[in-house]
Amino acid sequence: MNSYIADLNWRYATKKFDASKSIAMEDLDFILEATRLSTSSYGLQPYHIFVITDPKLRTKLQPVSWGQSQIVDASHLIVFANKVNFGEELLMDYLENVSRTRNISMDVLSGYGDFMKSKLISLSQEDKEVWTAKQTYLALGNLLNAAAFLKIDACPMEGFESEAYNDLLGLKAKGLNATVAATIGYRSAEDETQAYKKVRQSKEQLFTHI
Repeated sequence: MNSYIADLNWRYATKKFDASKSIAMEDLDFILEATRLSTSSYGLQPYHIFVITDPKLRTKLQPVSWGQSQIVDASHLIVFANKVNFGEELLMDYLENVSRTRNISMDVLSGYGDFMKSKLISLSQEDKEVWTAKQTYLALGNLLNAAAFLKIDACPMEGFESEAYNDLLGLKAKGLNATVAATIGYRSAEDETQAYKKVRQSKEQLFTHI
């Protein structure tokens, strides 16, 4: 437990990465697997995740990311894209996966399927998009914590133009929207913010025990 808290205290939103250092494939696989295993509402994972290393593409993404150096200097750029709309196919794909994975008949799962439909299908497209966007942040949290466990630096990023990302990554044709991103790699010795003390609310301010 103490090690986990130490990892969280160690991590910070890295502002400057060492562009000469790359994450080993074994470590990247660990981070991505932790991200894949993230919780999501109903288990649906209504998003797709892009792992971007192409330097030419990242150079194009930097100007629409407020010019931030992390986009091109970090080892990897991770973009979380939520589904902007969905129908029963999202639910059925999930139930079929459950059926295969757990060797359960689809008939047995029909009640759960009907329950999900009653809660999700009638939502407006706007509400669906808001809901799916929220799910990406659950996955982002796991990515950040997994990286910290390996002493790999990360920076969660909302500072980019979603529409421009959508165009450059061809997301609209896939029914996706760039919601949030993260850069991962290794901090530069020149990043002054690594020496800053972590600022958070105190336990007394943040928690109410009832």
